Amino acid sequence: MSISVSLIKFGNKIFPPVRHPFNLAGEGKMSYAEWQFEKGGDTVACYAPKFKAYTMFENKTVLDMGCGAAGKSMYYIKQGADRVVGVDIVRRYEREAVEFARKLGYQDRFSFVCASAFDLPFPNNSFDTVIMNDFMEHVSDPAAALVEAYRLIKPGGRIYINFPPYYHPYGAHLTDAINMPWCQVFFSEKALISAYRDLVKGLPDEEERLSLRFSYDEKGREHISYINKMTLKKFRRILKETGLTPELYKEIPLRKIFTPLAKLPGIKEMFVRMGVCVIRKDA
Repeated sequence: MSISVSLIKFGNKIFPPVRHPFNLAGEGKMSYAEWQFEKGGDTVACYAPKFKAYTMFENKTVLDMGCGAAGKSMYYIKQGADRVVGVDIVRRYEREAVEFARKLGYQDRFSFVCASAFDLPFPNNSFDTVIMNDFMEHVSDPAAALVEAYRLIKPGGRIYINFPPYYHPYGAHLTDAINMPWCQVFFSEKALISAYRDLVKGLPDEEERLSLRFSYDEKGREHISYINKMTLKKFRRILKETGLTPELYKEIPLRKIFTPLAKLPGIKEMFVRMGVCVIRKDA
């Protein structure tokens, strides 16, 4: 075991565990869909005060891109959406999403589509609202996904985007096993993968976690494929490249006390909790 891996694992004894849906589900406390549903209000709050839940969802057809088990899709229905289509490339989320919709009595207002975000099976101008919650940091071609979302939004409709930047304390998206904040800043990807593998070894869902997080490139090198290392700087560049002008763009600090640090060049991305953007399609 390398020194780096030992330090990462030692960090788990110092830093408290992060509440994570994989672990909650494994402990039988809460399903992934239930956890998402619980967090729906946090997502909507990102767009306040300019946008409220009724502005985003009431009487609207909604596309939830990267919906996972679709708990937040159900939250959007609860907020008044006429219909929500949840899209995700991970097929195994479909069963949980459909069962959760049935449990809440929303089965007639929800559907799950397993498809690529770059080529969705819907005609132009299909949705009033497209929401990309915790999506931009995962998709392999964010610009292509954004262009596809713009194709699907109706004139006068909006795309709502929020994501934690890569240098967020838990931007590595490994908190189901690694407790240390900013671990991606202090340790190599190779060390993070090795530590993660050790920490999830023997768990009932070990293989599911590993296959979701990691892949091998064309040269046979293992890498973290679950995220694309999206930064605020990269996202602003994507907006410029696609020619899409935000109606709203803001960066939410980790906490109010960190607001000055969240504005300092060079380190600001370490202290931003969420990048938020709203794009309106002209009528």
